[in-house]
Amino acid sequence: MYSDDDLLMLSGIQHIAFCERQWALIHVEQQWAENVKTTEGNHLHERVDDPLESDKRGKVITYRAFPLISRQLGLTGRGDVVELICTEKGGVSIDGYEGKWLLHPVEYKRGKQKPDDRDEVQVCAQAICLEEMFNIVITKGSLFYGETRRRVIVDLTPELRETVFELSRRMHELFGNGTTPLPVYKPHCKSCSLFDICLPQRLAGKIKASDYLRKELETD
Repeated sequence: MYSDDDLLMLSGIQHIAFCERQWALIHVEQQWAENVKTTEGNHLHERVDDPLESDKRGKVITYRAFPLISRQLGLTGRGDVVELICTEKGGVSIDGYEGKWLLHPVEYKRGKQKPDDRDEVQVCAQAICLEEMFNIVITKGSLFYGETRRRVIVDLTPELRETVFELSRRMHELFGNGTTPLPVYKPHCKSCSLFDICLPQRLAGKIKASDYLRKELETD
Protein backbone atom coordinates (compact mmCIF):
# COMPACT_ATOMS: atom_id res chain seq x y z
CA MET A 1 0.00 0.00 0.00
CA TYR A 2 1.30 3.44 -0.96
CA SER A 3 0.79 6.53 1.20
CA ASP A 4 -0.80 9.76 -0.02
CA ASP A 5 2.67 11.29 -0.44
CA ASP A 6 3.67 8.49 -2.81
CA LEU A 7 0.73 8.76 -5.21
CA LEU A 8 1.52 9.29 -8.89
CA MET A 9 -0.69 10.42 -11.76
CA LEU A 10 -3.02 7.70 -13.01
CA SER A 11 -2.87 9.05 -16.58
CA GLY A 12 0.85 8.31 -16.63
CA ILE A 13 0.27 4.58 -16.96
CA GLN A 14 -0.57 5.08 -20.64
CA HIS A 15 2.65 7.07 -21.11
CA ILE A 16 4.87 4.40 -19.58
CA ALA A 17 3.11 1.65 -21.55
CA PHE A 18 3.98 3.61 -24.70
CA CYS A 19 7.56 4.50 -23.70
CA GLU A 20 9.41 4.60 -20.37
CA ARG A 21 11.46 7.58 -21.50
CA GLN A 22 8.35 9.55 -22.48
CA TRP A 23 6.86 8.87 -19.05
CA ALA A 24 10.03 10.01 -17.27
CA LEU A 25 10.39 13.18 -19.37
CA ILE A 26 6.83 14.14 -18.43
CA HIS A 27 6.55 12.93 -14.83
CA VAL A 28 10.15 13.09 -13.57
CA GLU A 29 11.61 15.99 -15.58
CA GLN A 30 8.26 17.83 -15.94
CA GLN A 31 8.69 18.37 -19.69
CA TRP A 32 5.81 18.54 -22.11
CA ALA A 33 5.13 19.60 -25.69
CA GLU A 34 1.96 19.83 -27.74
CA ASN A 35 1.39 18.49 -31.22
CA VAL A 36 -1.72 18.14 -33.35
CA LYS A 37 -2.67 14.83 -31.73
CA THR A 38 -2.37 16.05 -28.14
CA THR A 39 -4.28 19.24 -28.99
CA GLU A 40 -7.11 17.24 -30.55
CA GLY A 41 -7.10 14.92 -27.55
CA ASN A 42 -7.38 17.87 -25.18
CA HIS A 43 -10.40 19.20 -27.10
CA LEU A 44 -12.08 15.79 -26.89
CA HIS A 45 -11.53 15.57 -23.14
CA GLU A 46 -12.78 19.11 -22.58
CA ARG A 47 -16.17 17.92 -23.83
CA VAL A 48 -16.38 15.04 -21.36
CA ASP A 49 -14.30 16.13 -18.35
CA ASP A 50 -16.81 18.29 -16.48
CA PRO A 51 -16.78 17.17 -12.82
CA LEU A 52 -20.05 19.01 -12.16
CA GLU A 53 -21.95 17.24 -14.92
CA SER A 54 -23.81 13.95 -14.69
CA ASP A 55 -26.94 12.63 -16.29
CA LYS A 56 -29.34 9.71 -16.01
CA ARG A 57 -30.81 7.99 -19.04
CA GLY A 58 -32.99 5.01 -18.33
CA LYS A 59 -30.97 2.55 -16.29
CA VAL A 60 -27.59 4.28 -16.83
CA ILE A 61 -26.18 7.16 -14.79
CA THR A 62 -23.14 8.88 -16.34
CA TYR A 63 -20.56 10.67 -14.17
CA ARG A 64 -17.78 12.70 -15.81
CA ALA A 65 -14.27 13.48 -14.49
CA PHE A 66 -14.79 10.88 -11.78
CA PRO A 67 -12.12 11.10 -9.00
CA LEU A 68 -10.12 7.89 -8.61
CA ILE A 69 -7.49 6.54 -6.24
CA SER A 70 -5.75 3.24 -5.59
CA ARG A 71 -3.24 2.80 -2.80
CA GLN A 72 -2.40 -0.66 -4.13
CA LEU A 73 -1.19 0.90 -7.37
CA GLY A 74 -0.13 4.18 -5.79
CA LEU A 75 -2.05 6.13 -8.43
CA THR A 76 -4.68 8.86 -8.40
CA GLY A 77 -6.48 10.92 -11.02
CA ARG A 78 -9.81 11.23 -12.80
CA GLY A 79 -11.66 8.90 -15.12
CA ASP A 80 -13.24 10.49 -18.19
CA VAL A 81 -16.55 8.72 -17.58
CA VAL A 82 -17.89 6.22 -15.08
CA GLU A 83 -21.23 4.70 -15.98
CA LEU A 84 -23.49 3.35 -13.24
CA ILE A 85 -25.70 0.65 -14.68
CA CYS A 86 -28.80 -0.48 -12.79
CA THR A 87 -28.77 -4.21 -12.13
CA GLU A 88 -30.88 -6.81 -10.41
CA LYS A 89 -27.87 -8.94 -9.43
CA GLY A 90 -24.89 -7.72 -7.43
CA GLY A 91 -23.94 -4.07 -7.69
CA VAL A 92 -23.59 -1.39 -5.02
CA SER A 93 -25.91 1.16 -3.46
CA ILE A 94 -25.55 4.79 -4.62
CA ASP A 95 -26.69 7.70 -2.45
CA GLY A 96 -29.74 9.37 -3.96
CA TYR A 97 -30.65 6.46 -6.24
CA GLU A 98 -32.71 3.37 -5.55
CA GLY A 99 -31.57 -0.14 -6.41
CA LYS A 100 -28.14 -1.60 -7.10
CA TRP A 101 -25.62 -0.38 -9.64
CA LEU A 102 -22.66 -1.76 -11.58
CA LEU A 103 -19.70 0.56 -12.25
CA HIS A 104 -18.26 0.71 -15.76
CA PRO A 105 -15.23 2.98 -16.57
CA VAL A 106 -15.08 4.56 -20.04
CA GLU A 107 -11.92 6.25 -21.33
CA TYR A 108 -12.07 8.63 -24.31
CA LYS A 109 -9.30 8.64 -26.94
CA ARG A 110 -8.96 10.98 -29.91
CA GLY A 111 -7.61 8.46 -32.44
CA LYS A 112 -8.36 4.84 -33.22
CA GLN A 113 -7.69 1.49 -31.59
CA LYS A 114 -3.99 0.77 -31.00
CA PRO A 115 -2.07 -2.41 -31.88
CA ASP A 116 -0.76 -2.62 -28.30
CA ASP A 117 -2.35 -2.39 -24.85
CA ARG A 118 -1.43 1.19 -23.88
CA ASP A 119 -5.11 2.24 -23.85
CA GLU A 120 -6.34 -0.96 -22.23
CA VAL A 121 -3.99 -0.60 -19.24
CA GLN A 122 -5.37 2.88 -18.53
CA VAL A 123 -9.00 1.80 -18.35
CA CYS A 124 -7.96 -1.29 -16.37
CA ALA A 125 -6.13 0.90 -13.84
CA GLN A 126 -9.28 2.99 -13.51
CA ALA A 127 -11.30 -0.16 -12.83
CA ILE A 128 -8.81 -1.27 -10.15
CA CYS A 129 -9.25 2.13 -8.48
CA LEU A 130 -13.05 1.74 -8.50
CA GLU A 131 -12.80 -1.80 -7.15
CA GLU A 132 -10.68 -0.62 -4.25
CA MET A 133 -12.85 2.42 -3.56
CA PHE A 134 -16.18 0.56 -3.58
CA ASN A 135 -15.06 -2.96 -2.60
CA ILE A 136 -16.47 -4.47 -5.79
CA VAL A 137 -15.31 -6.51 -8.78
CA ILE A 138 -15.38 -5.03 -12.30
CA THR A 139 -14.94 -7.36 -15.25
CA LYS A 140 -15.17 -4.94 -18.18
CA GLY A 141 -14.39 -1.37 -19.18
CA SER A 142 -14.70 0.58 -22.42
CA LEU A 143 -12.61 2.75 -24.73
CA PHE A 144 -14.33 5.31 -26.98
CA TYR A 145 -12.29 6.40 -30.01
CA GLY A 146 -13.06 9.82 -31.47
CA GLU A 147 -11.65 9.10 -34.92
CA THR A 148 -13.76 6.00 -35.52
CA ARG A 149 -16.65 7.10 -33.29
CA ARG A 150 -16.94 3.63 -31.81
CA ARG A 151 -16.73 2.04 -28.39
CA VAL A 152 -14.50 -0.96 -27.73
CA ILE A 153 -15.20 -3.24 -24.78
CA VAL A 154 -12.11 -4.22 -22.75
CA ASP A 155 -12.04 -7.49 -20.84
CA LEU A 156 -10.17 -6.89 -17.59
CA THR A 157 -8.26 -10.17 -17.60
CA PRO A 158 -5.76 -11.33 -14.94
CA GLU A 159 -2.98 -10.81 -17.50
CA LEU A 160 -4.02 -7.20 -18.15
CA ARG A 161 -4.29 -6.53 -14.42
CA GLU A 162 -0.79 -7.92 -13.83
CA THR A 163 0.54 -5.65 -16.57
CA VAL A 164 -1.04 -2.68 -14.78
CA PHE A 165 0.63 -3.61 -11.50
CA GLU A 166 4.00 -4.13 -13.21
CA LEU A 167 3.76 -0.74 -14.94
CA SER A 168 2.77 1.03 -11.73
CA ARG A 169 5.72 -0.56 -9.89
CA ARG A 170 8.03 0.62 -12.66
CA MET A 171 6.62 4.15 -12.44
CA HIS A 172 7.35 4.29 -8.72
CA GLU A 173 10.82 2.84 -9.25
CA LEU A 174 11.78 5.43 -11.87
CA PHE A 175 10.20 8.29 -9.92
CA GLY A 176 11.90 7.25 -6.67
CA ASN A 177 15.30 7.07 -8.37
CA GLY A 178 14.73 10.21 -10.44
CA THR A 179 15.73 8.17 -13.50
CA THR A 180 15.08 9.02 -17.15
CA PRO A 181 15.87 5.99 -19.34
CA LEU A 182 17.89 6.44 -22.52
CA PRO A 183 15.85 6.41 -25.74
CA VAL A 184 15.28 3.38 -27.90
CA TYR A 185 14.44 4.65 -31.37
CA LYS A 186 11.35 2.96 -32.83
CA PRO A 187 8.86 3.88 -35.60
CA HIS A 188 6.31 5.16 -33.05
CA CYS A 189 8.80 7.84 -31.95
CA LYS A 190 7.79 9.97 -34.93
CA SER A 191 4.26 10.44 -33.55
CA CYS A 192 5.45 11.43 -30.06
CA SER A 193 4.93 15.06 -29.03
CA LEU A 194 8.27 14.95 -27.17
CA PHE A 195 10.29 13.89 -30.23
CA ASP A 196 12.33 17.12 -30.36
CA ILE A 197 12.96 17.01 -26.60
CA CYS A 198 13.78 13.31 -26.46
CA LEU A 199 16.11 13.27 -29.50
CA PRO A 200 15.81 9.49 -29.93
CA GLN A 201 17.80 9.34 -33.19
CA ARG A 202 20.79 11.16 -31.65
CA LEU A 203 20.84 9.62 -28.20
CA ALA A 204 19.69 6.04 -28.76
CA GLY A 205 22.32 3.61 -27.48
CA LYS A 206 24.55 6.38 -26.08
CA ILE A 207 26.35 5.92 -22.77
CA LYS A 208 24.72 7.36 -19.66
CA ALA A 209 26.25 10.59 -18.34
CA SER A 210 26.86 8.97 -14.95
CA ASP A 211 28.66 6.04 -16.61
CA TYR A 212 30.76 8.45 -18.68
CA LEU A 213 31.84 10.45 -15.62
CA ARG A 214 32.63 7.26 -13.70
CA LYS A 215 34.81 6.00 -16.54
CA GLU A 216 36.65 9.31 -16.74
CA LEU A 217 37.33 9.32 -13.01
CA GLU A 218 38.60 5.76 -13.11
CA THR A 219 40.91 6.70 -15.98
CA ASP A 220 42.31 9.67 -14.05
